[in-house]
Amino acid sequence: MASSVVTPTFPRIFVPRLHEPLFLGTIETPRPPRSPVPKTPLQLIRETRTSWDRSRSITTPERIAPRPPAPGGVRVAFLIYRGNPRCGGQGVYTRHLTRELVALGHSVEVFAGPPWPEIDEGVGFTPVPGLDLYRDPDPFRIPHPREFTSLEDLEEFGIMMTAGFGEPKAYSKRIHSILNKRRSEFDIIHDNQCLGTGILELANEGWPILETLHHPITVDREIALDHDTNIFRRFNTKRWFGFLRMQVRVAQQLPAILTVSQNSAKDIHSQMGVPSERMTVVPVGVDPEVFKPYKDAKVVKGRIMVTSSSDVPMKGLVPLLEAVAKLRTERDIELVVIGNPKPNGRVAKALDRLNLSDIVTTVSGVSDEELARLYGEAEVAVVPSLYEGFSLPAIEAMSCGVPVVATTGGALPEVVGKDGETGLLVTPDDPEALAAAIRRVLDDPELGRRLGDAGRERVIRRFTWQVTAKGTAACYHSILSGDPMPLSVGFD
Repeated sequence: MASSVVTPTFPRIFVPRLHEPLFLGTIETPRPPRSPVPKTPLQLIRETRTSWDRSRSITTPERIAPRPPAPGGVRVAFLIYRGNPRCGGQGVYTRHLTRELVALGHSVEVFAGPPWPEIDEGVGFTPVPGLDLYRDPDPFRIPHPREFTSLEDLEEFGIMMTAGFGEPKAYSKRIHSILNKRRSEFDIIHDNQCLGTGILELANEGWPILETLHHPITVDREIALDHDTNIFRRFNTKRWFGFLRMQVRVAQQLPAILTVSQNSAKDIHSQMGVPSERMTVVPVGVDPEVFKPYKDAKVVKGRIMVTSSSDVPMKGLVPLLEAVAKLRTERDIELVVIGNPKPNGRVAKALDRLNLSDIVTTVSGVSDEELARLYGEAEVAVVPSLYEGFSLPAIEAMSCGVPVVATTGGALPEVVGKDGETGLLVTPDDPEALAAAIRRVLDDPELGRRLGDAGRERVIRRFTWQVTAKGTAACYHSILSGDPMPLSVGFD
């Protein structure tokens, strides 16, 4: 469905990449520096003044009123504490789901913290200003004193100064105050994985709430700890993930949880203690009119493509690089990475160690249309993740008719489908298995064509934003009417 994009007027602020990012479900947020370098008092003063100067140039966009609901439509307050449209899946989920909800006749207003999201015509927008302590180019910054306007600001800054991550809690308290002043304007709150104490307070005060929880962030913590190389890194990781105690407590008490796969539902139950009967499964989607095979696209022989929103072990880029290094000894190949690996990070070091810099290209900041055309030039797309709650890159590649090689990490078998029919599946963190599956596709063009065609058919049948919106709206109606939540939408 064609629609014009409404982008609030403000300087674009991107999630910082000066430190290793951490992928929280659909939320990319920075991690603490590996080893802080001592600075002189003069350096600290100069850097603080620079940060203060930047704070004066950052403006808050104006509110955009939502389109009124059609008869029978629901008035939705949609919450995202970090809305960056280019890093991680949170902004993608927000933009496309809210657009399709409006197309169904519902009224949706997005309440977002910085970095601000992109929204489509008809969707409302209210900015929820925060300190944005992790912004580019000065993450972990010292705010100007005039930026502190509430107790929430002071608490968020204090948590950062003790190596924690306070954005979810601070946002939830800010939104609690904002929404209670506008109680008559909305029928339901839809929170996208903030799980802050303020969200629980809204529920206890009688607000109907649907909570999207893409997967348990306990998985991210365990994988990060498994790859930490020393006791100091492990301590920092545990401290950074301190917000999980709050999120688990809130999730256990909210009455309605929407998640995106059966595997995520199982893991949320086992790792966070959320009763299964409170959860429903609604998969995320893709726009098959954008992510499609382009007739004028010319496939580049030997080109492999991977999309990774963050440079963390969970995304499996290092095992993929090791697989590419093996394949390089046999044939001419190249790897296109959609993302921006951190300088001197794990991926950059692996590139140097494996001597692959000449055949690996990184691309970032592309539009959906440009991304789809890049997929169309690849012989095979790879999803090497150790774990996924769903996987937008998998269904984007499948929708483009590109054969997909993926691991069995998390929900990937649910998404990709049966091994050998709609994609090839291998064990996670196994370079030999990845290389063998990629080799199989490159050596058998007919297999690649068959996998690509079947993959696109699977996506069109199950994984569109229209399916996501209809399933989400069904949850709204169930909550408001007091009926049981549907068990799942979109999966077999």
